[in-house]
Amino acid sequence: MTDLETPVAAPRAPALRRAAPALLGYAAVRALGLAVLAGWSAARGKSAYTLLTARWDSLWYTRVAGPGYGYEVRLPNGDVHSDLAFFPLLPWLERLLHALTPLSYADAGFTVSLLASLAAAWGIFAVTDVVYGRRVGVCAVLLWAVLPVGIVQSMAYSESLFTALAAWSLYAVLTGRWVSAGALAALAGLTRPVGLAVVAAVWTAGVVSFVRDRSAGARGRGADQAGGAHPDGRAPEEAGAGRTPQTTGASKATRAPLVDSFTTFFVTPTGAPARHRVLGMALAPVGAAAYVLWVGHRTGRGPLGYLDVQAGWRNGFDGGYAFARFVADKFTSFPSAAAGAGLILGVGLLLWLYVTGIRQRQPLPLLVYTGVVLALALCASSYFGSKPRLLMPAFPVLLPLARALARLRTSRSALVTAGVAVSSAVYGAFWLNGSGPP
Repeated sequence: MTDLETPVAAPRAPALRRAAPALLGYAAVRALGLAVLAGWSAARGKSAYTLLTARWDSLWYTRVAGPGYGYEVRLPNGDVHSDLAFFPLLPWLERLLHALTPLSYADAGFTVSLLASLAAAWGIFAVTDVVYGRRVGVCAVLLWAVLPVGIVQSMAYSESLFTALAAWSLYAVLTGRWVSAGALAALAGLTRPVGLAVVAAVWTAGVVSFVRDRSAGARGRGADQAGGAHPDGRAPEEAGAGRTPQTTGASKATRAPLVDSFTTFFVTPTGAPARHRVLGMALAPVGAAAYVLWVGHRTGRGPLGYLDVQAGWRNGFDGGYAFARFVADKFTSFPSAAAGAGLILGVGLLLWLYVTGIRQRQPLPLLVYTGVVLALALCASSYFGSKPRLLMPAFPVLLPLARALARLRTSRSALVTAGVAVSSAVYGAFWLNGSGPP
């Protein structure tokens, strides 16, 4: 097995063939989850398909896909739950698929989620393959598949669609495809509010690349003024004559682990003009900004109208104060104290994995993206039961675990993954047949 600390060039292989083990493993895990859900639901006299397509947020998306925005529920306490809280890309795709096929809106949402989950798995593999290599990429995809709330990846929710767009946008950043990165970030911004994380990653990478360009230019001018000699005695032209440009295409023979640290990665790949970076950065926030401004115009409350819509759901950003109180309240009685301890351990594990990613020098776009996703999920002021699925797009937090899993022998890593997959499938069936995702 390749030493993970010494990246080597990957053999030439078509992108889909290279990702095939990851995609097949992902499909197997999700098929297991759906099979266990079907059996569990049947035993309880429920429809697994209804749980996946016609409950909770799925209903809100299908209402938007059908008659469009304008539906709201007024609660006895005065709160107003408006469908404007739900971003439009998933219902748009449901409407499009419904118009082109005999599928209902719910069927279309399920189909979009299934396809998007495969695209997300492929994107996670592509990102990890670039950073750490193929074996770690396969492990990262399998770990994402076996998350305790992994069943949400097969629901008519927007998490899979968002993760697919985010992963491929990050991959485009890492490989110097700035316009694609910006366009995908814009689509992610039309999918979920956490699209801000993708925008932040694109902008951070862009800004750092310009700063490094400027620093490199200043060093070059300084060398010219000092006489233009290279430290080894050669002229500048001779010193750079044998240098091989960095490749940016996913199909290049040397496209596997390109990154050693975020301090050396953010030089724009050779041949990427500054105007492409500017265009990508300009495109990135367009989706989220357009929807937020449209909601403000529709509600008549200006640019902050979307925040008022979220307030109607008692949702907002309070820095984690409400969540901390929620956890503290768990310790008022013995049975719930175990749940409180579990929440503290879970948050601690997430933060430890994030810090480990920093210490392992993950590329800066991944760190920025993950940090924003974690902050928005953990510091939201409501819907604490939703936090596990809100954290699901933060796939780079799994990379330290994926590296550790990749170091095991194949038989042992397969055994570990299979055991966790079974546990995840059972928990997902229990969860959806119980309280389910709010």
